[in-house]
Amino acid sequence: MGDRDRDWDWHLRTLSSSARDSNVANDPASDFSLLQSVKKLYELCKAENSEDLVARVYPQINKLFQRSVASLSQSRTSIGLLLLAILQFYLDFGERVLHDADPSLRTFFRSCLSREFADPVVAEATVDFLNANKKKLLTSFPTLLPQFFPLMLKLIAWNGEKLEKSFMKVFPGLMSPGSFLPLFPSLVDLPILVVALEKVEKSSGSLVGNSIASMQKSTAPEMLLALMDEAYTGSTIGDGGGDSESEDSSTIDVADPLFFDLLKDENDGIAERHWTSPGMAAALQAAINTPQSDRLKHILRVAPRFLDVYFSIALRDVNNSLVCALIPLLMSRNATIFPDKIYSYEVRKRLLEFMLAAFQRSPDFIALLKKPIMDRLGEAYDSPEKTELALQLCWAIGEHGGGGGSHKDEARELFEGLELLLYENLASR
Repeated sequence: MGDRDRDWDWHLRTLSSSARDSNVANDPASDFSLLQSVKKLYELCKAENSEDLVARVYPQINKLFQRSVASLSQSRTSIGLLLLAILQFYLDFGERVLHDADPSLRTFFRSCLSREFADPVVAEATVDFLNANKKKLLTSFPTLLPQFFPLMLKLIAWNGEKLEKSFMKVFPGLMSPGSFLPLFPSLVDLPILVVALEKVEKSSGSLVGNSIASMQKSTAPEMLLALMDEAYTGSTIGDGGGDSESEDSSTIDVADPLFFDLLKDENDGIAERHWTSPGMAAALQAAINTPQSDRLKHILRVAPRFLDVYFSIALRDVNNSLVCALIPLLMSRNATIFPDKIYSYEVRKRLLEFMLAAFQRSPDFIALLKKPIMDRLGEAYDSPEKTELALQLCWAIGEHGGGGGSHKDEARELFEGLELLLYENLASR
């Protein structure tokens, strides 16, 4: 017990003395011994199971957390591992010292992970932490991961190949009634997210240690000037001076509203994504004309698997009102998918399969969604993708009687729409 007491005192003094060292106090992560002391004190508290020991160590660990968070903007060292070790202490012993871990967890995501998600070591440690504490997080803090699902998607988009399997275990925790609908377009647009992140890295430097939100804000005035120049002179945003040929002609478009939405950290609801915006058009054109990065190739393979999990949970656990609300969103995205032949095929296949499965489970959706279905039937000849969607909708209407016997008026209108579509088809031959 004596050796353990000496260890205890030494590690506690290490934390205490760090507050008096101005260099360490301003950048706690620069002293690696602090991380080791936090971990050792956690292990001792776990082994002793003593409330007195927990009460003695908590004030020092809590002060260290506050100093670490305060130093984030000036820190030259990654601080994620240190904060994760402290968060583990909060989760396991917080109830004994009346510490609510929720604000601390949100501070970690909002202030630290937003700057360090691209650090592979911090990203892996974060996913491991979430998996290790999955049950407690889902029961005690059920809104945490759904709130920060955009940040978690940035993490996997940037570090995906190594973390895919472990992240897949975390993924269901991103889903909640409040995140279910916004999560869908974010999953479909994971390749665009990769393109956007790579563009930010190319134009603004390493993503590690920098807040993308601040990067975007710093480019906004330049974007405004470019838009004014385009309006008054006719030059495009990608136009530059004599050296423009040697530069990325579309680096500035990270300030496009579309990219603000793609690169956000927190769930703020569904935002309309304008596929005809200058930023999106430039990003898609660049993606088509340049070789795909390894990161993009990987996300093109993994995103359909995330959709598989998403749709499986939707059919099993999500209430009918949310599933019904998803279908118009799904139909609107059927023709607007990242322009990779294999990816667009795999995603579109899953969208149509889920739509038909939802109609099979709840045929009344067809009547409830009469308006968007009629709109899609009216677009049947606009593109092959829209034709395929219209054919699947025709089959569903016929198979399920336009929504069933309790929706006779809606069924009649739907069948009249099919008749009109048939006449137009015959007249065009």
